Amino acid sequence: MSENYLNVESSFPRFETERLRFLTFFSEALGRRDNVTLFLPPRKTNRKDLPLVILLHGVFGSHWSWAFCGGAHRTALEMIESGEIQPLVLAMPSDGMFGQGSGYLPLPSGNYEAWIMRDVNGCVRQRVPYLSARSPLFLAGLSMGGYGALRLGAKYADEVKGVSAHSSVTHGLQLAKHIQHAPQLPPGASDEEWKVLYWMEKHRDRLPPIRFDCGLEDTLLLVNRKLHRQMTQLGIPHTYEEFPGAHTWAYWEEHLRDTLRFFNGLL
Repeated sequence: MSENYLNVESSFPRFETERLRFLTFFSEALGRRDNVTLFLPPRKTNRKDLPLVILLHGVFGSHWSWAFCGGAHRTALEMIESGEIQPLVLAMPSDGMFGQGSGYLPLPSGNYEAWIMRDVNGCVRQRVPYLSARSPLFLAGLSMGGYGALRLGAKYADEVKGVSAHSSVTHGLQLAKHIQHAPQLPPGASDEEWKVLYWMEKHRDRLPPIRFDCGLEDTLLLVNRKLHRQMTQLGIPHTYEEFPGAHTWAYWEEHLRDTLRFFNGLL
């Protein structure tokens, strides 16, 4: 996070509504500009080290999905104002806009992993006065974004305070079953890099707290149960939950509350 993000276009506060702000900036990892939607809490604190929660979207989505399909900013504001959680900042980035979904992976067309962990994380901390290098980082996401949160949280275990995922893909190659133009492994590459469980095993002694959930009518229920079973067999601490619901925004909007409560409990 040593980069100095100077060429950033930010929305003007006088035009912003519902505590939302929008950033566009150049990413070295992508070789082009991309976008982040931010939720900023009410100005009731002078703290400079509020938690930063990066919310990752699913396939076909973009930086606006969590806010304008899932109402994430409204959920966060309601929970903050009721005193259920401490103030926090939500960063909702694009996945880098590869094909129909990048998987938040390092690919020949761009390093979509570094876009999230280096550029989004670094630029947002520089541009939001509530944040600093001391602000704890949490990762969460849905579907492809759940995969991104689990994989990146395990791979960058020393940098992440907690992980929460909803209705997750559990291996990058599963994306090809759901979309055209999915990420493909480079010729000769091992698929270990793309496995959530690989990074969990590799960094098992320093993993952050992890929770994930899935709906009982979700098409990804079996792979989530399999990951839960594998983590249990390996003795990897985690929380796994199942709830009524399918692979829908209604489910994710409801259970984002579980994510924010979980992160709040880690502070």
